[in-house]
Amino acid sequence: MNVGQLIFSTTFLATVIRMTTPILFAGLAGLIASQAGVMNLAVESIMLTSALAGVLISAWTGSAWIGLLGAVLIGIGMGFIIAYTAFTLHADMVLNGVAFNLMMTGGTMFLMYVATGQKGTSTGVPSKVLPTVSIPLLRDIPYVGEVLSGHNVLTYIAMAFTVLMFYFLFKTKLGLRIRMVGENPAAAESVGINSKKIKYLAMCLSGMFAAFGGAYMSMAYMSWFQNNITAGRGFIGMAASALGGNMPLGTLMASLLFGVADAVANTISSLNLPSELVSMLPYVITIIGLVYYSIYLGRKKAPSAKAGKGAKKEEEKTA
Repeated sequence: MNVGQLIFSTTFLATVIRMTTPILFAGLAGLIASQAGVMNLAVESIMLTSALAGVLISAWTGSAWIGLLGAVLIGIGMGFIIAYTAFTLHADMVLNGVAFNLMMTGGTMFLMYVATGQKGTSTGVPSKVLPTVSIPLLRDIPYVGEVLSGHNVLTYIAMAFTVLMFYFLFKTKLGLRIRMVGENPAAAESVGINSKKIKYLAMCLSGMFAAFGGAYMSMAYMSWFQNNITAGRGFIGMAASALGGNMPLGTLMASLLFGVADAVANTISSLNLPSELVSMLPYVITIIGLVYYSIYLGRKKAPSAKAGKGAKKEEEKTA
């Protein structure tokens, strides 16, 4: 099979969608926080913790849906704790996120050992897996049905959240308030909006989206938890959010780009290439994307800065 046939094969395109799902959830987590003017660097640790929570709770209750609910509640709780330490206790937001990421990298393995007595992976735990969805009519369409139907339910939830995010931010009063706080907190406060409450809400929503991404990794993409199961997808999702201009459609497109990179890495892993080189590919694409975004953003802002200087000179002449 040549490269063209591989890229347009149904197997490869379906893999792209599967690989995009956790990145998109992480991207939505970064997007909602950025819209409120904050940066949730702890997306990775929330995903990791929620992945473990989903496995343990589903095993204890015998229900994948209760496991998902527990994972989401854990994510919301972590978002609230991070917001409390940052906005009430005035901890540095960047150091706060770094601390949570470092703590939960080893903390999840310790918690799994305490809860199950297992190290490394939770393969011995009878955890549950969320169902896949076969879409009527669509599944019967040649080629298209093989690509778009038969994915895990969380994949379709991620797509639905992307559409709902656009409606929420631009068509609802609360979404407008979130954007106002993100653009100008002082102006928002002047019209009676409590910017701290809005930021708390944004961080809790960010934790919720990150939790969905973590649950996907351990209850859909895999059926168990293992050390560093998220493999940096939280950071890649934040990069997708930035690359997409912190907009729902842009975040989706950027997530698809990184999903393609992941799918390519999985595909070429069967070739006689060093595994370390293959595993680097998604992160190399992430760096290239961020560099391009920085250059593009710099060029976009340059004319406005020049115009601002010109306007200042004109003002001085008039004075």
